Amino acid sequence: MKRLVILGAGESGVGTAFLGKQKGYEVFVSDKQKIKEKYKEVLKHNEIDWEEETHTENLILNADLVMKSPGIPEKAPIVQKLVEKGVTVISEIEFAAQYTNATIIGITGSNGKTTTATLTHHILKQGGLNVALAGNIGKSFALQVAEGNYEYYVLELSSFQLDGIIHFKPHIAILTNITEDHLDRYDYKFENYIASKFQIIKNQQETDFFIYDADDKIIEKWIDNHPIASQKLPFSLQRKMKNGAYIENENITITTDNKTLQMPTKSLELQGNHNLKNAMAASTVAKLLSIRKATIRESLENFHGVEHRLETVLKIQNVTYINDSKATNVNATFYALDSMTTPTVWILGGVDKGNNYEELLPLVNEKVKAIICLGLDNEKIINAFGNIVQVITETHTMKEAVQFAYRLSERGDTVLLSPACASFDLFENYEDRGRQFKEAVRNL
Repeated sequence: MKRLVILGAGESGVGTAFLGKQKGYEVFVSDKQKIKEKYKEVLKHNEIDWEEETHTENLILNADLVMKSPGIPEKAPIVQKLVEKGVTVISEIEFAAQYTNATIIGITGSNGKTTTATLTHHILKQGGLNVALAGNIGKSFALQVAEGNYEYYVLELSSFQLDGIIHFKPHIAILTNITEDHLDRYDYKFENYIASKFQIIKNQQETDFFIYDADDKIIEKWIDNHPIASQKLPFSLQRKMKNGAYIENENITITTDNKTLQMPTKSLELQGNHNLKNAMAASTVAKLLSIRKATIRESLENFHGVEHRLETVLKIQNVTYINDSKATNVNATFYALDSMTTPTVWILGGVDKGNNYEELLPLVNEKVKAIICLGLDNEKIINAFGNIVQVITETHTMKEAVQFAYRLSERGDTVLLSPACASFDLFENYEDRGRQFKEAVRNL
């Protein structure tokens, strides 16, 4: 019996443990932190061996195969020891994909991947396909492969998940954009992070499809310098595409297989240029999978977006409170500030992943009346914006930040939580941060 060791007992780890046991592996789960009760229950119920708050080397280094959770860096000592021993270390995506014959749509990018994945899933489901949503979102891919019998999977994929693939191949790959993010995990080398994102197409063949943003200079440059086997379907706001999608006269035009589909942009529920791009990418997938035009159009009209992504929480005394906790990098926050139309009190801060705030300066100058820092170390933020915003204050709890925002805002203003940073200094994750924001706003 082959021994499968799983490092990290979160959603992907426990899902992989369940699937591994089902497929006849001897499974052992090891987590350096405390394991959440709900995951412990699953492990106990399925009689899977586990340990927490330690990595016992002699129980790990004897593995035939190791699945590493995306949150554990390659540089972690236990991972280094496994690599030195020649043990194969993979991600959940690689492990689970070999046990399904479903058509896989893989979506990655620095920003927009959650919205694009959720929207793609929404359209395909409305179109009557037997489709699941997994990856970096919701129930784990491995668990759904073990429990369900889906014909299609829409997978939101982070660079960390793509780092751990060998044979994984989506039939349709989407790359939404590439901006500097997670550089702390890539030796602060942007080119390492770019290469990681392009792992999504490394196993594709000429019968597969690659949908990408042709307006993204970093993507275009990489494509110019590397051979790509799959069929390219770019989308663009700036120029016409012979194959792919573009905007003209307030219409989305999509061409695949010499067949063209057109839809008006004004019927989109989600506003903003970045959402036009997300809609073009998702609609291109739907067209490739022969979803009817009327279904695609209706789906775009009734899709309300993703929690923690520019989510309007409440209006209090004519001040609008917006939760954009999912903005964990500068580029995502750029979209948020860009879409503000009223004077803005901006709450930001957290764990900096190598952020460069310069590109935000013009937007901050134009739109932001006050900044509330919410992080343990705010020096970089204060240095970046101290000269252009009159009011900058530091807080250490969400309740305190929201109460400050309430005092600083006036009728007609917007209070925007768009942190541009990871959340791990004060919160469990960005969802926890977003929920605390919503709760604090409701308690005003």
